[in-house]
Amino acid sequence: MEIEKKYLVKHVPEDLKKAERWEIEQCYLCQEPTLRIRKRNGEYILTYKNRQEPSVTEKLCVSNELEVPLTKESYEHLKQKADGICIEKTRYRIPYGKYTIELDIFHGKYEGKMLAEVEFATEREVLAFTVPEWFGEDVSGDYHYTNSFLAHPS
Repeated sequence: MEIEKKYLVKHVPEDLKKAERWEIEQCYLCQEPTLRIRKRNGEYILTYKNRQEPSVTEKLCVSNELEVPLTKESYEHLKQKADGICIEKTRYRIPYGKYTIELDIFHGKYEGKMLAEVEFATEREVLAFTVPEWFGEDVSGDYHYTNSFLAHPS
């Protein structure tokens, strides 16, 4: 199970160049449940994600997630069947205490959009988390900020 919070970003943090970085392309084959393919720095992955009901105590993104590797050929074949557009972004993994912040800076249609996600082991951890000053609005419960929604621009 994955428990995460998602935030808009006011500005990029200092020392971003020191963070681990991935170039990501992801495409969606199905929205509910989410079935997505992802290319990440030469690695190919198929992900099944089934979003759970939101927590009553906190605005959270909670889902069951399963990832399996794909070959490049399988990825390219499935990409032709994608619904909507493929999302392009650079993901930075930023250490923050015992957590890792994943900062996504989008390219293409969403050039410049920035979202940060933090994963937690328990809901109790979520309640104790102190957000960095560069985080903006908490958009965890807003489906408009899910990548599967962004892949289907109107």
